[in-house]
Amino acid sequence: MNLALEGRRVFVASSTRGIGRAITDEFLSEGAHVMISGRDASLVHAAVGELNDTHSGRVHGLAGDLRHPESVDRLVAALDPGGLDAIVANVGSGAGPRGWDVAQKAWLQLFEENLFASVQVVRGLLPLMIRGGRGLIVFIASVAGLEAFDAPIPYAAAKAGLLAASKQMSRQLGGLGIRVNVVAPGNVLFPGGSWERRRTEDPDATDRYIRAEVPLGRFASLAEVANVVAFLTSDCASYVTGACVVVDGGQTRAFA
Repeated sequence: MNLALEGRRVFVASSTRGIGRAITDEFLSEGAHVMISGRDASLVHAAVGELNDTHSGRVHGLAGDLRHPESVDRLVAALDPGGLDAIVANVGSGAGPRGWDVAQKAWLQLFEENLFASVQVVRGLLPLMIRGGRGLIVFIASVAGLEAFDAPIPYAAAKAGLLAASKQMSRQLGGLGIRVNVVAPGNVLFPGGSWERRRTEDPDATDRYIRAEVPLGRFASLAEVANVVAFLTSDCASYVTGACVVVDGGQTRAFA
C-alpha cells in the first residue's frame, strides 16, 4: 500500500513478535519511524538490530512491562519530545483459566494485561500527541470482546471494556484532532502463537473448527491484520473514528 506514512512517528506496543511485529513491519515499509517495545530486553535488542538492517535509523526500542507506570514513564522519556503521530496499543494475552469459577486474582491479572495496560500507555503518551495537534490511536482488541467464544471470561470482559473505553476516548479526543479506533482480530496463525500450538496438538480438530466457524475457511495472516491498522492510521481513514474494524473472516455474526 501507499498510505503516505513516510516520516510519521509511531509507537507499537508488544512488537518483537506476532501481530505487533507485523504492524511494525508494515509501518516501516511505508516509511515511518517506529519505537517498539517488549518485556524481554534481549528480544527487543534483537528485533531492533534486525529491523535496522533494512530500515537503518528508523527503529528504536524500549524494554519494559507496560502494566507498570515506571515503564510508561521511561517510554515517554525515550520518545521524541516534538510529538507522536500514532499509538498502537497492542497489549494483552488470552492465556487464563476458563470456566465461570475464576478467582478474583485471575480477573485482576487479565484486566491488567488486556485493559489497564493499554489505557495506561495511551494516557501516558497522549500529551506528546496533543502537542502536535493531531494523532491516531489504534487499540488491538479481540472478537472475544464482541461475542461469546471459547475464551477466558475475564479476557473477554477486559476486551469488551477496551472497546467501550476507545469509544469514549474518540468522543473526548476528536476535538483535539485525535482519532481513536479499534482492530479486533479473529483467529490469526503465526509462529509461536496460540493457534500454532493448538494446531500442533490436534491439527484435525483445529482445521474442522476453522472450516465450521469461519466463512472464509481459513486463519488470518499477520499481514492482513497489520494492513488494517496501517490504513486506520493513515489519512485515507481521516473520517474514521470511534470504529471497531473486525478482521475475522466473517466469524462474528453481528455487526461490530
